[in-house]
Amino acid sequence: MFPLGIAFGLLVVQAGLPWWVAPALSLAAFAGSLELLLVGMIVVAAPLVTIALTTFLVNFRHVFYAFSFPIGVVRNPFARAYSVYALIDEAYAVTAASTDRWSAPRLLSMQLAFQSYWVGGGLVGVLVASMLPAPIEGLEFALCALFVTLTLDACRKREQVPSLVLAGLSFTAAVLLTPESALFVALLFFLGALLVRYTVQRMRVRAGARLGSGSRSAARSRAGIRRTRA
Repeated sequence: MFPLGIAFGLLVVQAGLPWWVAPALSLAAFAGSLELLLVGMIVVAAPLVTIALTTFLVNFRHVFYAFSFPIGVVRNPFARAYSVYALIDEAYAVTAASTDRWSAPRLLSMQLAFQSYWVGGGLVGVLVASMLPAPIEGLEFALCALFVTLTLDACRKREQVPSLVLAGLSFTAAVLLTPESALFVALLFFLGALLVRYTVQRMRVRAGARLGSGSRSAARSRAGIRRTRA
């Protein structure tokens, strides 16, 4: 979180934005990948509707995090509101990988630490950028590198390879059909493809369950007939 925050602070200054944009974005929209994306959108003066829809699509995954995130241990309403606000990929990954019971102080201190690392790294990046004699070339690749890392981590299992293929097909189709807004359209295509994949998987599971239930019923019937004959 801290080195990525430094890259974010450097990117803000090198994009020609005021230094305070880095901490402002880190507080108003605490989401590392989205913040790096927003810097580019602010520079090109993207329409507010485009920014809003992109924010919704990029962060929509957080809705599913809430199903298994241990938010129930936080009783105070203000503390719970902060925990919801600070629910980022890294915080969810830590709780998902842990088999220990979480308490409210432990959960909140972990989320506070993550935000402190990110905001602190951004401020350090702003300071470093102000002292550099020339901008660092290629720093905008930090966002792409972050997504590449997340993609590699998500595709370590064979079951996730279809999602990677669907993402590649979605982006290819978007580039061919709407090159001016390829990222936004690719996200829409990918979301639709994931919904179709989920529906197909659910249908297969239900069909397998019905087939298994029928096989068990038939086996019990044959066993009953044999006992009757005996």
